Amino acid sequence: MSMPILVLGAGGHAKVLIDALLTTSEVIAGVVDSDPALTGTTVLGVPVLGGDDVVGEFPPSEIMLVNGLGSVGLPVRRQLIFEKFKGIGYNFATVVHPSSVVADDTVLGEGAQVMAGVVIQPGSRIGCNAIINTSASVDHDCIIGDHTHIAPGVTLSGGVKVGTGSHIGTGATVIQGIVIGEQSLVAAGAVVVFDVAGKATVKGIPARVVLK
Repeated sequence: MSMPILVLGAGGHAKVLIDALLTTSEVIAGVVDSDPALTGTTVLGVPVLGGDDVVGEFPPSEIMLVNGLGSVGLPVRRQLIFEKFKGIGYNFATVVHPSSVVADDTVLGEGAQVMAGVVIQPGSRIGCNAIINTSASVDHDCIIGDHTHIAPGVTLSGGVKVGTGSHIGTGATVIQGIVIGEQSLVAAGAVVVFDVAGKATVKGIPARVVLK
């Protein structure tokens, strides 16, 4: 990356991102977080400079942002933060941990995050602001929508499509060719063998709709 990085958020996901950035010797200007109690503290040695208003002290031409907000459920807040700062001219850095294996033809959208131990096979597309979290496996020709979170240990077989703003929970498995709609939630440990409609919540083995 050619410019220094400012990390949005000082929580657990931000810490993991900072570790990845430090591993690749990126220059991190600081961290911002809305909790005033964190101002003046550090995350892995990187200073917390203040709240979101601090971002405005850095012109968009001189800084790249990294979205450090994670998500347990649907990644709505994460999406709003991304859209807020894009709307005023900032760009987001794509983060790829050096221990991940990403096929050369993979398309990574702006601000996509590929964490440690991830495998992404050929023909796949990862949307803007999406997270492919620790040790997830994305097989050939998968399409992951913008703002979607593929949680740690998820297995996506070939040709899976996951819509915008969805969350695939920790350790879930999705068989080949499945389509998961926008803003859908797949519970941790679920095994998805049928398509999932948009705005649905599924869980279990096999995964069944519990809320739509």
